[in-house]
Amino acid sequence: MRIVFMGTPDFAVPALAALHELGHDAGHEIACVYTQPPSRSGRGKKLRPSPVQAKAEELGLEVRSPKSLRNEEAQGEFAALDADIAVVAAYGLILPQAVLDAPTHGCLNIHASILPRWRGAAPIHRAIMAGDEETGVTIMQMEAGLDTGPMRHIMKTPIGTKTTGEMFTELGQMGAEAMVEVLSDLDDYPPVAQDDALTTHAAKIDKAEARMDWSRPASELVRHVAGLAPFPGAWFEVDDQRVKLLLAEKADGSGAPGEVLNAEFTIACGSGAIRPLRLQRAGKPAMDREEYLRGRPAAPGTVLK
Repeated sequence: MRIVFMGTPDFAVPALAALHELGHDAGHEIACVYTQPPSRSGRGKKLRPSPVQAKAEELGLEVRSPKSLRNEEAQGEFAALDADIAVVAAYGLILPQAVLDAPTHGCLNIHASILPRWRGAAPIHRAIMAGDEETGVTIMQMEAGLDTGPMRHIMKTPIGTKTTGEMFTELGQMGAEAMVEVLSDLDDYPPVAQDDALTTHAAKIDKAEARMDWSRPASELVRHVAGLAPFPGAWFEVDDQRVKLLLAEKADGSGAPGEVLNAEFTIACGSGAIRPLRLQRAGKPAMDREEYLRGRPAAPGTVLK
């Protein structure tokens, strides 16, 4: 089978590696890799290739990074690859109908939720923040709607106390496994329509939304922290300085919302309390609570914003 791979972040790298390995065993071929153009980051704002581009170049695969697929030239170049199927994993560009229709078997997407729940940009964040007991990956036949296509395969995993960062890594691996299974025999995984009545929109995380609202219950805030870790990171202010909260646990105690209750940095919530486990000050590396308190002790009675 002749495959076009389309992906950008670390989440997509396991699938690219797995499909490349599969090619040696099953006669598949990755004809080309599409990814987002290099972006400027780090000191000096140097152009850096996406994780998928770096992996594709390591594997000796052709890489293309168009800024858009909406023009006829880009669509013609895609169609000329004569692909049997396209595999898409967090690519970052909307695929126009001409691209969706070009491969013989269409385009398959690795979506990081158990569809039809959590369609949209931030399914992992939203599942954790909402208190879902489990999440997973869905291999979906793509169509023009946002994550509305029929499903071919679902794999599930419990969430527990995992953060979004941990889930990204786990689901990236699961997505690779699920896609390999589907491509082993498409006929064994026929498309099944989604029930639109069961869907929830996983809206993109807004930075303002990440601010800690201490009036909420402790259990919700622990999930809020886990769901936003490590990116974009839940945050609060103390002495007019912003601090990211990357990991927290429920704790005993009560008081005014946002009040520091003791020297262990227990913080009162709307009901119950939480205790930070890992924090990050602006411009500083992440650190455990004990290290943070050595450099910046929080006196009981302090009210965090």
